[in-house]
Amino acid sequence: MKKFVNDPQQFVPEMLKGIALANPDTLRYVPEYNLIMRADAPRDDKVSIIQGSGSGHEPAHVMAVGPGMLDAACPGDVFAAPPSDYVYETTKLLNSAKGVLHIINNYTGDKMAFDMGRELAEAEDIRIGTVVVDDDVSVKDSTWTVGRRGVAGNFFVIKALGAASERGDDLDALVALGERVNSVTRSMGMALTSCTPPAKGSPLFELGDDEIEMGVGIHGEPGRSREKLRSANEIVDEMLDAVAGDLPFSSGDEVALMINGLGGTPISELYILYGHAHERLAERGITVRRNYVGEYCTSLDMAGASVTLVKLDDELDELLAAPASIAVRVF
Repeated sequence: MKKFVNDPQQFVPEMLKGIALANPDTLRYVPEYNLIMRADAPRDDKVSIIQGSGSGHEPAHVMAVGPGMLDAACPGDVFAAPPSDYVYETTKLLNSAKGVLHIINNYTGDKMAFDMGRELAEAEDIRIGTVVVDDDVSVKDSTWTVGRRGVAGNFFVIKALGAASERGDDLDALVALGERVNSVTRSMGMALTSCTPPAKGSPLFELGDDEIEMGVGIHGEPGRSREKLRSANEIVDEMLDAVAGDLPFSSGDEVALMINGLGGTPISELYILYGHAHERLAERGITVRRNYVGEYCTSLDMAGASVTLVKLDDELDELLAAPASIAVRVF
């Protein structure tokens, strides 16, 4: 294994410290809880929005903290849910007069941690709302979930809720909005290679030189099938058919299209995938109003990609267009 690692057990704290040092005016780091939060949070004129989940998916979620996005993120170790006391203490620190919203990707460990953290915080009269993200169409149940997994579509939930919180929406309205965004968001991913967690030091699974994992999870969970490598267009066709057929999306729809890299795929290859997906959607009469190409929710160093579609309406399009500022900037 060749990685920039000191002590594998300190991989996440050292990463978080680096994020904080690179953004001293906008972010605050609380090492006791793996907490990255906005320096100006909490604010009593807006609901505080918190996400947890495991590390290893950067820029999700610790690099999505900032105006118009998350107010805080408290991740666990690589591919591990945060402890419930991280959630509890983060919720207390971010408590606002308008309440706190938890966004949870649909993994058993994440849900348990946030359920316990919420119960402890509610015992202290903190008002909390919850939105669960489960956009992955690949499999219904997987290694760590009951139901569908929450993957890259989580970005759209964060972006819409962050913008709505900045305009002053109350907690109940944000919960309803988050559930609506999740209901019109669908994703599917595939892997060209495995990934290597620093603490393990070897790949999570093995793929032959001519094999791909279709429908892989962002923690390396098995997907729909182990298949033979084929052309980029054929791979996009399979993912897009699964995603577009699930809602289903239909002629006349306007959508946001995301091609998300899983950590080890060059941006040039992602644009090859995007170009074909865009043309295929046009053939179906589906208009791409917003596009996103890059790394939004990764799986460490996994080579691969995911496709996300979001069915837009005027309000959701406006929220996605609203200004936002995060630790990761693209110029």
